[in-house]
Order: sequence, then C-alpha cells, then structure tokens
Amino acid sequence: MKRYNTAAGPLDIEILGHSSIIMHWNGQVIHIDPYSEEADYSEQPKADLILVTHHHSDHFDPDAIAEIRKKDTVVISTEKVAHALEGVTVLHNGERTTWNGITIRATPAYNIVNMRAPGEPFHIPGEGNGYVMEIDPLRIYIAGDTELIPEMSGLEAIDIAFLPKDVPYTMNDSMFIEAARVIRPKILLPYHCPKPRIDRTMLRNALPGMTIPEE
Repeated sequence: MKRYNTAAGPLDIEILGHSSIIMHWNGQVIHIDPYSEEADYSEQPKADLILVTHHHSDHFDPDAIAEIRKKDTVVISTEKVAHALEGVTVLHNGERTTWNGITIRATPAYNIVNMRAPGEPFHIPGEGNGYVMEIDPLRIYIAGDTELIPEMSGLEAIDIAFLPKDVPYTMNDSMFIEAARVIRPKILLPYHCPKPRIDRTMLRNALPGMTIPEE
C-alpha cells in the first residue's frame, strides 16, 4: 500500500491485482474494477464508491460488487455496465461528476492497433472509460484498458498514473513508455500486468525523472 498526501489527509492506494485497486481517503473507501480472482471481496472493506472502467468480465464482476456494495454505495461506470447492473451512474467519455469533494472525469480507453479480429479492436472507442480523479491537490489518472491514444496528449498535470501493460489487450513496452512520456506523471504505477512482465529497471532507465515505486 502506498500513501500520498492530500488536503483532507492521507490517501492510501493498493493494487490488489490485475486492474483491481482500493483507495482509503478521508474515511471513505473507493474500489476500482473489483475482480474476485484477485481478492476475496467478502474480506474487503465495504465501498463508498465503486468505479468500473468497462463491461469485460475481468473488470465488471457483479459478484465482487455485491460483496462490497452498501445501500448508499455510488457506482459509476459505462452504459453497458448500467444495462447489466441496477443503480449505476453512467459517465460517457468526457463527462464529469463530483462525489464527496472528488471530481471524476471519464476519459477514452480503446485500442487502435490490437484487434480481436480484422476491424474489431479488443476495446471499441466510446465503450470503455478511464478516469481522472481530482483529490486536492492530486490528479490521478486510471487509464482503463487502452493503448496509447491521441486523447492522452490532452491530459494535464497528472500526479499519479495507472497505465496498463498487457499485450495484446492493452500496451506493449514501447507503447507504455511512449504513453508515459506523453502523460508525464510524477508517479507511474503499471497495472493490468502480470508481475513477471513488469521490468521496473527497464522502465526507470527509459523514463528518467519519473517515480516508479516497487510493488
């Protein structure tokens, strides 16, 4: 678990595995893409907020959500997730909302190069979200399942970036490095990546001046 300072006190962040993240901040618990194969969610703290990036089963796991959802839990996701789960607040790419003092903006997440079949990307533009969370003074980018895409050049002043590195579904090493150079986060956290594939020494050599913490 990593700790970062905010105006309202410490923000603790842990990657449980794959794309599953848990945050503790100001007495609130935030879960991102809870996935039962990465944690026993019956033993995880109940969620005040759940962000789901898209409808694929390794990101949208109704059983995991049921374990951590309370009556007043806010769930934010996409239209496809909202069609399968009641009570979801939909954010389309580019839309934003505010929750308990946190501004949340949905960002595009899709493939350009990697295809399930010719003309059929693994992730279709407009179907999935990334999220930029503003927890004063931090700006946190959770990329979701995406490759290096043009919209990344519009991201500004990112303090912490979660970028996926897992071929063929997201980014290979060269895409990942170029995406990090485009976004220029202060702290880079690789995720959606089996641990043996994370060569932090290689990433640090390629991205001098960027902090890439250990697990």
